[in-house]
Amino acid sequence: MFGIGGGEIFFIILVILMLFGSDKVPEMARTFGKAMSQLKNATNEIKSEIKKSAEESGIADDLRETLNIDIDPAADIKNEINKAKEDIENITGPVKRQL
Repeated sequence: MFGIGGGEIFFIILVILMLFGSDKVPEMARTFGKAMSQLKNATNEIKSEIKKSAEESGIADDLRETLNIDIDPAADIKNEINKAKEDIENITGPVKRQL
């Protein structure tokens, strides 16, 4: 998580306890949790408003139609693999070992 190991988390917790004391830490954690919850709710509301306005104006439908143009990256990869197999077969065809 964020490139922080167990020892580093322990050190951070120790510093927080030393700075604020054991009385304030649960209160701070509760406040931080509420703030994160409010932030998450606000971003979800913004996303839903953007999506709603895009659907009302028809932008969403236009975008869906534009993006539904036969885009299949897996097909391109399969074609490249098949071409590579054919090239290998052509090169090694007469030299294949018989087991």
